Amino acid sequence: MNREFIAALKKEFGNNILDEITSLNETYLTVKKEANVKICDHIYHHLDIPLVSIFATDERKKDGCFKIHYVFSLDKGDAFVIIKINVDEKSPRYNSITHKIATANWYEREIQDMFGLVPVGHPDPRRLVNFEDWPDGVYPLRKDFDIKTKPPRVEGEYVYRRVEGEGVYEIPVGPVHAGVIEPGHFRFSVAGEPIINLEIRHFYTHKGVEKLFENISLDKAVFLAERVSGDNSVAHAVAFCQAVERIAGVDIPGRAKYIRVVLLELERVYNHLGDIAGIATDVAFAMGAAHANRLKEEILQLNEKITGSRLLRGMNTIGGVPRDIGDKKDEILLTLSEIQRDFRELMEYLMSIPSLMDRIETTGRIYNDTAKGLHVVGPVARASGINRDTRRDHPYAAYPETNFKVSVQKGGDVYARTLVRADEVCESIGLIEQALWSLPDGEININIGEIPDGYALGYTEAPRGETLYWVMIENNSIVRCKVRDPSFCNWLAIEYAVLDNIVPDFPIINKSLSLSYSGNDM
Repeated sequence: MNREFIAALKKEFGNNILDEITSLNETYLTVKKEANVKICDHIYHHLDIPLVSIFATDERKKDGCFKIHYVFSLDKGDAFVIIKINVDEKSPRYNSITHKIATANWYEREIQDMFGLVPVGHPDPRRLVNFEDWPDGVYPLRKDFDIKTKPPRVEGEYVYRRVEGEGVYEIPVGPVHAGVIEPGHFRFSVAGEPIINLEIRHFYTHKGVEKLFENISLDKAVFLAERVSGDNSVAHAVAFCQAVERIAGVDIPGRAKYIRVVLLELERVYNHLGDIAGIATDVAFAMGAAHANRLKEEILQLNEKITGSRLLRGMNTIGGVPRDIGDKKDEILLTLSEIQRDFRELMEYLMSIPSLMDRIETTGRIYNDTAKGLHVVGPVARASGINRDTRRDHPYAAYPETNFKVSVQKGGDVYARTLVRADEVCESIGLIEQALWSLPDGEININIGEIPDGYALGYTEAPRGETLYWVMIENNSIVRCKVRDPSFCNWLAIEYAVLDNIVPDFPIINKSLSLSYSGNDM
């Protein structure tokens, strides 16, 4: 599939393709800078291949230029095609593709903030990550920016979009919220009760994660990956480890692969249970929320018993896993069997409550074309009719040896997203049972030693969806680590999900999307 795809591209754009490098299931095509729009547009629209990430690298020292990478995912062939363009430092400008591919919006604005590469023709060139008090000409991910730099604050103001007309008024929410959630600003434009526009403003807790990766050792980088988004720590750690393992060209032991599946699915179960509890809370159904939270707590306690961490941290390392869990098999299976029985009873009960169903059916609908255009991922995408799951489409760990059903709904509303998560809880328990019964004997990790120079993608299907890492290593050190959390894709979808809904339904819609501030604000 990948070779046929590349051959078709060469036939169509042969004069514009400068170089081709293939490694494993990744093909990198360097193309002329001025051809990026038509090539990406052709891949996305004419070949119907989703754009899953865009990122830049500073390779001035080696090749005398910056490089921008457009990552396309060929699900049917388990392959990735990465289109690359070179951008000269003396003319740090390139043609924006956002007017052709909407999902490119935030990526190009992020690159502009962090590298100073200007997407010419971008429909919304406002800053995204660096706020207006950040000085001009200071770009954190360039190699000549020292991580210890403390830039001076300058005067500046973010200009929000205004919706004007008779009876239209604004409701600003945040960035400081009640409770313990992280900061994010939501500006609603309302005419009467229905919401006619929402603009979100995030990155208040930007942590400089990608710069931190470039300044720590490989073994410590695993711990950093675990802390990008706390409740998705396994998914991030596995994605990072797999990227490095692919660079090293090693295949980890079979037992480690199966243990990773168990850990990843335990993480999915407790996250989905928490999301269902949150939806019940936001429709004021306290008893249903209490039951779901009780089940989540049982999973968290099980996590602690078998790994020492409620959030399953410290259970991944480059080359496999550091600790075995095989001796806890019976305890895991018994606990999950009881939880599955109680969960099925809970879902039957929740779906029988008319007042709950009235609040979640048709609420917060994301239509299929909107979800596809924004490259919405995970349960949110599958609830809008998009049949994509990284575990199946780009299989990793022991997933190729397991059987599971990918739940897809077409409603695109809170109800559909709840059903997808409920189905996935049961499928995840089934996957854990398969992995434990099939757990092979043998080692749980291998010593890789020094990592050769190279670069590769690592990917997982986190509870929130597709998680991507692209790691470049030189001299056994990380020179670039691009992290793409699923929330970076899904946050913009909330601006569409709330339209024509009323403000009191915003918390339910928000919770049903299960968006992470921390995973987004990196």
